[in-house]
Order: sequence, then structure tokens, then C-alpha cells
Amino acid sequence: MTTSPFDADRPPKPPRDGRRRRRRAGRRGDPNATVPDAEFRSYYGRPIVKQAPWGHEIAYYLFLGGLAAGSGLVGAGAHLTGRPTLRRNARLGALASVGLGGVALIADLGRPERALNMMRTAKLTSPMSVGSWILAGFGTFAGAAAVLEVARPLLRDGVLGRVARVADPLASAGSAFFAPPLAAYTAVLLSDTATPLWHESHRELPFLFVSSGLGAGCGLSLVTTAASETAPVRALAAVAAASELVADHLLERRLGEEGQPLRQGHAHRYHAAARLLTAGGGVGALLSGRSRALGALAGAMLVAGSFCTRMAVFEAGQASASDPIYTVRPQRRRADAKAAAGQGATQPGGEWPTGRAREQAP
Repeated sequence: MTTSPFDADRPPKPPRDGRRRRRRAGRRGDPNATVPDAEFRSYYGRPIVKQAPWGHEIAYYLFLGGLAAGSGLVGAGAHLTGRPTLRRNARLGALASVGLGGVALIADLGRPERALNMMRTAKLTSPMSVGSWILAGFGTFAGAAAVLEVARPLLRDGVLGRVARVADPLASAGSAFFAPPLAAYTAVLLSDTATPLWHESHRELPFLFVSSGLGAGCGLSLVTTAASETAPVRALAAVAAASELVADHLLERRLGEEGQPLRQGHAHRYHAAARLLTAGGGVGALLSGRSRALGALAGAMLVAGSFCTRMAVFEAGQASASDPIYTVRPQRRRADAKAAAGQGATQPGGEWPTGRAREQAP
């Protein structure tokens, strides 16, 4: 044992009883030690997850895809119920919307061949791959329906007329078949990312997007078609608006604190406008009756409300990715829930066998 001239100045050490004592919580067992509250931060203040590398062109694509899907459904219903003007306007609106949506998608990708490369494979586990084929299928049937509508005066007689009479209902059926997946797959695509708000919204977001797209399609038909043919569309628009508001309320209630980006900044303004326009458009469509002006105003409000809904979800998702709190807090909540259920933080499920279950285990 070495000695030092300073040994006399050191306080005496307490005698040991041969047992090691567990160090108490705090700094060196000091009961007066305090630990500052934990703060949600990441290395050097950088976000934990990266924002999706998408510009506003993708938000426009989300809106136009829903508008095309809603118009396709309205066109199929008009064909089934014998409303030729409504059928023509809805079909042309569906083709124009899906075409503009494709332009927005290509603008975000940067090069047209990248959009074609998405069609080289079909992967059922990839929402983007499945969505590419849904978009192609809907575009094919919507294009066929629009061509048949424009060329109808030339296809009344002869062989082409008989072919058109067979192809016309098939085009409507195909558009109606692909319309709901077209409106919903973008919600699945957003939910499949690591962006916190989008990922946490995976339950309600498809219902919100489908209702919003249907309302937009009905709204476009109310703007472009006389009131004499839009009675079913007005009722459907009111139902779609109510469904969208309910889905939006359920989404925000379940998100709780994680939905705070919807109440801040640009997302909040879009979200508030979406609720106001959707509610006003739904009530206006229901009460417009035979008034063409009131019906057109209600339809324009529904279309604008659908656009604001997509923009609100897009902006809120990007904002949630830039703040670490929306990444850390859900992870801690899930870890606490697993701990309360007797599972490890990284355990996928189940519990350790106890008692008789342990004895019966092979």
C-alpha cells in the first residue's frame, strides 16, 4: 500500500462489512442529487427520420387521383342510371384528372422513363408497385370510356357501333372497379413510410382519402352538369362529406398529441379550411335542390375541401418528420405498453412461459 503526504487531509473511510452494497439512484448515492427533465432531441439537433423526398407535386397527385376516382364512380353510376350528360362530364373529368395526376407524378420523378420503370415489376408487398398498376388500370378504362363518349356520334351503326355498345359498359365497370383502390392506395403508401404522422394514421387515412375523393368527384359533377341530372349526386356528395368529416375527427382523436402538426403552421390552415369547405359543400349539395348556381357553388367547395385535405395531411406529415418528439414519443408509448404486458421492448409478441406452461413446453 502506497502512502502520500496528503493522506492526513483525507476523510476516514467507513469500515466495510464484507458485502457489496448496491449504489443508490442519483449521483454517488446523494439523496439531494437532481436529474434534469429529459428533452426530446437528437444528435446535433437533426431529425431522427428523414422527410419524404417529395415536393408539392405529390400532394397535387394525391388530390388529382382522388378526384379521378370519384369522377370515375360518378360516371359509372350515371351510365347505369341513364344520365348521358352526367356520364359524359364525369368520364371526361376522370380522364383529365388522371392525366394531370400523371403529369404531377412525372414532374416529381424528374424523368418520364422513371414512371415507366415502375411498371416493370409487380410486387404485392409494395404499395408503390401495386399503386402503379392500379393507376395504369384505371387510366386505361377511363381513357376508353372518354374515347367512346367523344366518338359516340360516329359509332352508332355498323360493326364499330356494335363493338362500342359492348365496350361501353365494360369501360364503366372497369373504371368503377379501379376507382376505390386508386383513391385508397395513396393513403396506404403514406402509411407505409417512416413519417410519424402518416404512419400513425394508417387506420383512418384510407377512409379519409376515399371519402374525400368521392366528394371531389361529386363536386366536379355538380359544377359541370345541370341540376336536372344530379339528384343522386347531391345525395352522394352529402354522404361523402359527412364520411370525410367523421373520418377526420376519428383520425385526430386517435392521434392525440401526435396529431399536433395538424394544428400548427400551414397544415393547420389547410386543415381548418378543409373542414369548413367540406361541411359547407355537403350541406349546400343537400339543400341546393334544382338551383344550378347553389349546386355549382357547393360542388366547388367540395373540390376545394378535398384539395385542402390532401395538402393538410401532406404538410403535417412532413412537419412531424422534422421534429424528433413525434418519433420518440410513440416509440416510448409502445415500449411502455409492452413492458406492462410482460414483453421486452424488442420482443415481437407473446410472453415468457410461467408455471404449468413452462413445464409443458417441449
